[in-house]
Amino acid sequence: MVDGADLEMRQRDHGTRYHPPRRTPPWPELLAMIEKTFAEQGVLQAPCLPLCWGRETELTISAVQALDFLLREGRPVPYHRGFPAQPVVCFTGQRNADDTLRNRFLTSFVNVSRVEPIQDTAEYATILDELLTVLSRLGMHARHISVHGLVTVWRRSEAQGITLRFRHADLPLGDTVLHWNATNPARMAVDLGSALKRLAWARSRLPWRDLIFGPWARTAPRNILDALRTATLLLGDGTTPTARGAGSITRRVLATVPADHSPFGFSAVIRAHHEFWSAVTALPVAWPETTHVLEAELGVQR
Repeated sequence: MVDGADLEMRQRDHGTRYHPPRRTPPWPELLAMIEKTFAEQGVLQAPCLPLCWGRETELTISAVQALDFLLREGRPVPYHRGFPAQPVVCFTGQRNADDTLRNRFLTSFVNVSRVEPIQDTAEYATILDELLTVLSRLGMHARHISVHGLVTVWRRSEAQGITLRFRHADLPLGDTVLHWNATNPARMAVDLGSALKRLAWARSRLPWRDLIFGPWARTAPRNILDALRTATLLLGDGTTPTARGAGSITRRVLATVPADHSPFGFSAVIRAHHEFWSAVTALPVAWPETTHVLEAELGVQR
């Protein structure tokens, strides 16, 4: 790869029409398919980072933060390696003119990644090829996948890298990043990143709002629905509302939800979101207590 060059990789039959599968699997089944395909290629499932990371950011914003130990701090091994299904909270999602989140963006989501130390760029290419196997197992054939980007080296603190993006037909899926330590380029790693719900959207081509929020898709503005998803993750993890620290993020999220929006309470939607997050990682706070804390913060009268 030459620094500054445009790169586009696609199969020779690229551009043929995509026909979505007739069946959309439940979230736990879709995640299990990804886990199994990675495992068949020798990629072990990695534990999640703590949601309250408390390092450069209050909350974990990406599974790639597991590589900081290797790429930025000079340690010989990363925090973990392999395939993590990492719940994250991030406020950088693109928005429409009316301040609603655009399709494929959420404040909280499951970062589907592969983070691995590697020895050379040939290993990076192999890992990219193995990603195609994962996507194919999900029903997204290589002829509909393309990898593209400007091969420009970026630098953030002690780390440098090159980012390429991959898409399925016309929908962006995620990126594949080659990282190395700026002062020790031999210390190299790869990060493949997408989101579970973005993969499901590209696979199914269902309306985004219906796919994400299910039976509640038309019950409230999108930002409120998104806030309830995010608050459920935070409260389920034990990040209760506070004036400072990580808890202030929970309070910030809940401030966007009108207390009178649901006169019958929020327990049904919180229970559904809690089940989703619990399929990804164990939440220490059960859904009834999560609902109680949320409604107390909103001043819901019971």
